[in-house]
Amino acid sequence: MVEKRHWFFDTLPHVILCMGVFIVAFPVWLAFVGSTWDAATIANGQMPIYPGPHAAENYYRTLFVGAGRTTGQPVWLMMTNSFVMAITIAVGKIAISIISAYAVVYFRFPFRMAAFWLIFITLMLPVEVRIYPTYEIVAQLNMLDTYSGLAIPLIASATATLLFRQFFMTIPDELVEASKIDGAGPFKFFKDTVLPLSITTIAALFVIQFIYGWNQYLWPLLITTKPTMQTIVIGIKTMLVTQDALTEWQLAMTTAVLAMVPPVLVVLVMQKLFVRGLVETEK
Repeated sequence: MVEKRHWFFDTLPHVILCMGVFIVAFPVWLAFVGSTWDAATIANGQMPIYPGPHAAENYYRTLFVGAGRTTGQPVWLMMTNSFVMAITIAVGKIAISIISAYAVVYFRFPFRMAAFWLIFITLMLPVEVRIYPTYEIVAQLNMLDTYSGLAIPLIASATATLLFRQFFMTIPDELVEASKIDGAGPFKFFKDTVLPLSITTIAALFVIQFIYGWNQYLWPLLITTKPTMQTIVIGIKTMLVTQDALTEWQLAMTTAVLAMVPPVLVVLVMQKLFVRGLVETEK
């Protein structure tokens, strides 16, 4: 006998899901609406919840002209800086982590596990803890106000190394033995076997690390002094001046909306690989 579930228990999860979507999406919608109205409408507290007629003007000014009262830099330049920083951090973290995890799992050398645990212990040392010595080193290497100074100190990742190590340990030993019989060396085994099997894990880590690099605030704030090297997160903060009368809220809202576009595109493009990389247990 099949037990009939009450309609309430079938509807409740959908209601909760819709409420969650509304809570998350409504502020984003308000930011988009604010980016389409003029400063007077927003300052007077009379902004409707539907888009206004100034969208083209606000987005053009924000992207190519800049906000004159706070920062004269166009947002496309800030987005370029953020993109270069985020893509360098994502690719660098994956490249270094996959190589280090491969060495720890497949090579037998003295103090192999000690090296891994030293890498793992760095999880307890975030950027905020080591920011002063890192800044000193970057300054001594003349890397202030450079893309290398923005990205290189944030490349190392113990988390990615741990994830790759755990995945490599699930690869059957038979594949290693078969590669040895075929005469494949360490590099060929890595290129032809390990790397193709790691595509989903790489994709998942790329999405996470790209968003991590894109949303960086403290390190770019410390390392950059030139307006031309500002990232878009720093640009948003610069637009929000102390005096509300001087804040051009329509341009700040426009910049916030534009700042969400690249991470959303990365998630949408790599959504399938991202989900598979997080949920698959058997490769």
